[in-house]
Amino acid sequence: MLTNGIATIFVTDMDRSVRFYTEILGMRLNQRYGNEWAQVEAGRLVIGLHPASGKNPAGRDGSITLGFTLSTKIDDAVAKLQQKGVKFRGAITEEANAGKIVYFEDPDGNSMYLIEVRQWPQESSGEREYQNLSRA
Repeated sequence: MLTNGIATIFVTDMDRSVRFYTEILGMRLNQRYGNEWAQVEAGRLVIGLHPASGKNPAGRDGSITLGFTLSTKIDDAVAKLQQKGVKFRGAITEEANAGKIVYFEDPDGNSMYLIEVRQWPQESSGEREYQNLSRA
């Protein structure tokens, strides 16, 4: 039935947003149709960037939060992004059975977070097993 998906983020400035997602976050630009649509990818995550409108304003607080898992240590990722001007909301925190997490926003105020996954539950033989997903 469903095979793929895309998260659409409404933005006020397409050029600025494409630069943020590609140059700052390091995502790959897959498609761009002027100022009407851009599609960026990180692994299997696909994000569509669409111009904001009265019906779909940018940066609606609390409506959605986009999370990114890391292949590096969260401290290293935060330091690298801070050098590129990303401002984080608070310090890195520890979430029980999940890992380390830190929140930030894109240029329009859309909420995002980075997570260094420590353990992820897997069901096996009726018991939960935890797998270390960090690539330390």
